[in-house]
Amino acid sequence: MGILNMLSNYSWDAKVVLTLAAFAVNFGEFWLIVQLRTSNSLAKSVALLKQLPDILEHSQTLKPHFDALNKLINAMIDVTKCIVEFTELPSEFISIDVPPLSTAMAHIPTATYWIIWSVVACAAQITGLVGMGHEFITSTSEAWELSSLAHKVSSIHEHLQSLLHICYQRIDEEKLMEAFEDFRRTIETPQMDNLKILLKIFRKEETYYLLNPDKTKVLNDVLRRKQVLLLISDLDISQEEIRVLEALYKGERVSCELNYEILWLPIVDRSTWNDGYEQKFLSLQSIMPWYTVNHPFAIEPAVIKYIMEVWGFVKKPIAVTLDPKGKVLCPNALNMMWIWGNSAFPFSSEKEESFWKAEAWTLELLVDRLEPNLPTWVSQQKVVCFYGGVQMEWIESFTTATKGVAKALDIGLEMVYVGKNNAKERVKKITGLIKEKQLSHAWEDDNVWFFWNRLESMLYSKTQHGKTIENDAIKQEVMTMLAYDGSENGWAVFFSGSDEMVRANGDKVISSMESFDEWEKLAKQMGFIPALRKQLEGITDNHHCTRLILPENSGGIPERVQCAECGRPMEMYFMYRCCVE
Repeated sequence: MGILNMLSNYSWDAKVVLTLAAFAVNFGEFWLIVQLRTSNSLAKSVALLKQLPDILEHSQTLKPHFDALNKLINAMIDVTKCIVEFTELPSEFISIDVPPLSTAMAHIPTATYWIIWSVVACAAQITGLVGMGHEFITSTSEAWELSSLAHKVSSIHEHLQSLLHICYQRIDEEKLMEAFEDFRRTIETPQMDNLKILLKIFRKEETYYLLNPDKTKVLNDVLRRKQVLLLISDLDISQEEIRVLEALYKGERVSCELNYEILWLPIVDRSTWNDGYEQKFLSLQSIMPWYTVNHPFAIEPAVIKYIMEVWGFVKKPIAVTLDPKGKVLCPNALNMMWIWGNSAFPFSSEKEESFWKAEAWTLELLVDRLEPNLPTWVSQQKVVCFYGGVQMEWIESFTTATKGVAKALDIGLEMVYVGKNNAKERVKKITGLIKEKQLSHAWEDDNVWFFWNRLESMLYSKTQHGKTIENDAIKQEVMTMLAYDGSENGWAVFFSGSDEMVRANGDKVISSMESFDEWEKLAKQMGFIPALRKQLEGITDNHHCTRLILPENSGGIPERVQCAECGRPMEMYFMYRCCVE
């Protein structure tokens, strides 16, 4: 209490620092003389003058005393550093008047009290050693008292350290929000060019350089005043995605002389980063023919927050379009790139909307350029059937029955197997069997991936533009196709010409084909597709189970979805799938 009264005019952190400093002077002098007295004549003389006993002679007996003393001193230093650290926290990011800092400051007087108490106890221990007699050497009560104090002071340190950790978390959050708002202001403010935005993407302490398509280091001002697609993904971006985007970037872009560049920004979890992820990043970086960041950690955390919260990146890759002045033209250009390729340049939301106004649900929109024989088949007025699923027995029955119907009607028929989304290995096996048994045409891996990815892109593009299944026929058809794929059963869609179409799930379509004799006469009168449509309308299916599985994406998940079979609203569930195939 005498020490506290002496230091009453000082702040709590100054009280503890001054007390510890005063103790350090006395303890330091004592310990220095004790250590040097055997090797230094001056130290030996000072020890005699101060009547310090030869502690080293009793080193084994005194070991518990010194262990307890050192443990307590270390605990006092830890708490003192912690108290000082609280006083040095940046006031612009954390207020002393609100938790957690206000909570910590309320504990500091108690912590100071116990440190001063401990200093007095240590000083008493040293005094006892100086006037050391046989009773002191053999007594363990002093060592026990210091150990008890060390435990208490260590507990105080743990508590203060936990509060300090929370304070630093709060400071980091505030800094992140400040940087987030700064990036938001920059990207929403008209710029002279895109360089300021490109610079803010990277951490200030990082060197502002990228790897160019030739994998040599360049400063990111090489992208200045260029149209840039920010390709944002995690490290699970698929090889198919890279190959298809590469075809657009290296092929069509060059041939059409389109002036845009791609910059890959990989979003990773820093807390789980390891050598395996490092190698995966380098492997992906090496096969990408466009600009990439030097390392994922070079991306500013506030920019990552903006990417996830404003641009909506979750898992599925997106590509944000920046024009030469840094204006965001579209929060995800990948959708329109998968649907229309480079013809959608400059990949703006306005361009995307204008494309949709001119589109209808046609064979060309569904298949794009995935089937090279399509123009020939259409010109020959053949019926074209695309079908999917992973049940080989159904595929054999369906293709055989359908060919039988076509033969009976004497119409040209071409059938193409388009597989199933996220079932790569099963589809590959079935494709091999289809070709071996010559059941129909069948697409390879990349085409199967692209077909389903384009359908998902159509859905998200439509959703992004506010379209619903009630007011948009294309979105309704796309969701029906995706719902078919969500089922384990097969499905089929038939086209005659570009836009005459009928579709159905596997059970309905095979039932219709196997009961062809019921509608053969009608088919000969009105044509195959109109007759099949009428036949399908007559089949009721009261016990269907339709699933729709949609990956989370920037386009958002529709709140209302109608069943592809009965048209009733489907119940909403969160469905998570891990498809390692």
